[in-house]
Amino acid sequence: MPDRRAQLVTRVRGMLADALGATRSRAAAADADLTAARERLARVRRAAAAVPDRVGAQRDGRLAEIDSGHQARIAELARRASAAARREAPGAASAEWTHWRPTPPGGSGPPGAVRIGTLRIPGAEPVPALVPLLDAGHVHLSGAELAGGEPVVPALLLRSLGRADPGTVRLIGYDPDQLGGGLAGFAPLTSAGLLTFVGPGGLGRLLDDLVEQIRRINETVLAGEYSSLRELAAATGRRPEPWRVAVLLGGDELSRHERSQLDRVVRTGATCGVHLVVRGVPLPEHQTVTRIVVEPEGVRLGDPPGLPARLDPPPPATLVTETCRAVAATVNAGPPPAPFAELLPPVEQFWQEDSANGLTAPIGAAPNGRQVQLSLGDYPPHALIGGPSGTGKTNLIFAWIGALASRYSPDQLEFYLLDFKEGVSFARFAQGRRDPSWLPHMRLVGINVNTDREFGLALLRFLAEELRRRADAAKKHEVTKLSELRTVDPQGRWPRIVAVVDEFQMLLAGRDVVAREAADLLEDLARRGRSQGIHLVLASQDVRGIEALWGRPALVAQFTLRIALPKALRILAERNDAAQTLPRHHAVVNAESGMAEGNQVARIPSASDWESWSELQHRLWRMRPDDAAPARLFDGDAIPRLTEAPDFRALRPGEGERRTPVAVLGEIIDVQARSAVLRLPRAPGRNLAVIGTRVDEACAVLDAAARSLARQHRPGEARFSIACLDPDADPAARELYGELADDAAWYDEETVPELMAETAEGLSRAGSGARPHYLLLFAVDAAAGQLAGRVGGRTGLEQLRRILHDGPERRTHVLAWWRGVARMRVDLGGPAARTDQIGAWVALDVQGGELGSSLYPGTGGPDWYPRPWRGLFFDRSVHRTGQVIIPYGPAR
Repeated sequence: MPDRRAQLVTRVRGMLADALGATRSRAAAADADLTAARERLARVRRAAAAVPDRVGAQRDGRLAEIDSGHQARIAELARRASAAARREAPGAASAEWTHWRPTPPGGSGPPGAVRIGTLRIPGAEPVPALVPLLDAGHVHLSGAELAGGEPVVPALLLRSLGRADPGTVRLIGYDPDQLGGGLAGFAPLTSAGLLTFVGPGGLGRLLDDLVEQIRRINETVLAGEYSSLRELAAATGRRPEPWRVAVLLGGDELSRHERSQLDRVVRTGATCGVHLVVRGVPLPEHQTVTRIVVEPEGVRLGDPPGLPARLDPPPPATLVTETCRAVAATVNAGPPPAPFAELLPPVEQFWQEDSANGLTAPIGAAPNGRQVQLSLGDYPPHALIGGPSGTGKTNLIFAWIGALASRYSPDQLEFYLLDFKEGVSFARFAQGRRDPSWLPHMRLVGINVNTDREFGLALLRFLAEELRRRADAAKKHEVTKLSELRTVDPQGRWPRIVAVVDEFQMLLAGRDVVAREAADLLEDLARRGRSQGIHLVLASQDVRGIEALWGRPALVAQFTLRIALPKALRILAERNDAAQTLPRHHAVVNAESGMAEGNQVARIPSASDWESWSELQHRLWRMRPDDAAPARLFDGDAIPRLTEAPDFRALRPGEGERRTPVAVLGEIIDVQARSAVLRLPRAPGRNLAVIGTRVDEACAVLDAAARSLARQHRPGEARFSIACLDPDADPAARELYGELADDAAWYDEETVPELMAETAEGLSRAGSGARPHYLLLFAVDAAAGQLAGRVGGRTGLEQLRRILHDGPERRTHVLAWWRGVARMRVDLGGPAARTDQIGAWVALDVQGGELGSSLYPGTGGPDWYPRPWRGLFFDRSVHRTGQVIIPYGPAR
């Protein structure tokens, strides 16, 4: 009897020690108590043996009392062991199947052991039987009744999946007998690449691959800094590699090579996240192997002889399938982006970097947890970004801008942004009505310019001029690079410039003068810009955008930094298809012109949503210098206001008498917010023709011209004659007439001949020209019938021609709208008539070919394609080519 009790105590102690596994430290106190109890029991046994039979009854009672106490102690220890096991294997690791669900720890938390059943302890509640697998070791299933252990494999795998983040556990199945049928419930994982089946005869290749993975992880991921992936994850907060679990369900006798490779995996796999779950294949003895032996009388867990255990029922097939489908769907959707804050330095380190030798900032985390750096400098000088719509191109640009702007001050770095696709995502960098803040580094933001290629050309011209200015300064100081210039001229302001052009292929589309000049400027900037700190970042979501560059190898060669988003084509080198298998929120970064050996995969944080960006921009805005000015915002969909134009607001009364008056016509599509102006000196041809059928735009041009001229004259100093001959233009002309007040006179179809006669006659009078006279003629060609009649011996058209010819020298200028080129030619004297008296014109919905050589230098007319609310302005005395302008909207 006492011997049996002592044996029971000893056995329970061993059972509890093995059951607790990783929780042995928590059960140390209980173990010590149990040892003390055993020693006390031994002392009692020795004392009892020396007691005479006459006290046997007393002895048996005392032993019964001791036995009862120890039984209670065993039950208490079992309860403590169960609690410790639940802490070691929480949630999905040990929950009953009836209410089981995945409970990943998140981040780099350890998955812990998983439950396969319960330990059988007589007289005590069952203790969960835990098996360590992920980051711990391997599981070997054997025994005479192997079929009885079938619930172990699906339980191990499902609980392991449930205790890991989706996508971090990858299964490899080798099931030659059932041809994969033993893992049929896990088949949905194959769609996400999380389950791979190896066919009969493939065991050798599988083991070779596992050994290679272990070698790679040791060499490139752990790299001697960490002893295991678990230690690396705990130190960095990231797990750079998934767990790989190879499930080997039987097979033929292993060859010597296969046995050798299997031994290597057993010895070294656990530290690299490579694990084995084996049934029917012998495993070598090793401390990382947990043995499960299935015998007729039950299951034993642990090293022989093992602890008696009862297996849990297998997980329901529907639970396995549904869980695997959910995991696969999550993985196929891609991992969520990392927080934007990961790219930013500590606040106290904002604007502490020096850009003299280049710009460097992180763009995201590599699989090993280290930051992937993007650099622009002498090498690589420029970047090419590509990816289909929806793959995160705009988000990547935002992340890169934020990482740079937080490290370099506006004196070190300036941005110029241009977006050729429809959208306003870049507008947040400029001052807006909703948010008055702006990014202090931003100098230009162009949005909705998909139909305004001229604005992209204007940016390239601006950069070319800045390049020339910097090159001249470098030559003056006898240096060649920006870093040297900043050394010899420390008082100068020489920030590095990063110009980002999204959907740049729009700029190169077509075979017109814009595309040709843009390509030439791009090539020159790409070739020479690096030395003067001007860097280009070209982005495209369409493969045609990349193909637009392929005909210019000298240009492409300068873009050695390539960033390919998922499914991007032709960004990397021809045979480098790394981008085709990228998950969402990732990019391939390559600073070696796209060659495969330069690939780095980066997980891109979320930076494009307003909440992520706003906090950083407001912080940088509050840090801005006192003399900082908002960026120039050009919105191709917005109509500028005359009253907000800097050139209009700079006009002052009296200037028209002291200096040559100017007429403001519209906003030039240019980097600076400049106005197109027509100077009206006392010289031949200083008249303006507005040509086209679009009433609103024609009225807008004449309205802006009249208001700007009136702003330069004091009341009574100039005369304005307004003739409206188109009913549709009448409201705009009437409003202008009311604005000009006492200095204006109104004429209609009946009285316009009198205006022509009176004005023509006045040109001959002595003292004519003392007071400027501006004739504003709305749809003058509509008065052809009225002007055909004679007044004072001449027709109205003849008098109009005289005014156009002689008027400017006497301070009389005609600003007239004709609704077509042919109609204007008729009024000027016919198809063969000279047009010299029209010194400037604004073409609206008129094709370039209609203008012809008589109005435009060269042959065939300008490369002009009409589009809404745009005009082509040409002044013979100033321009070699026309300027695209945007008519100003109503003044009110």
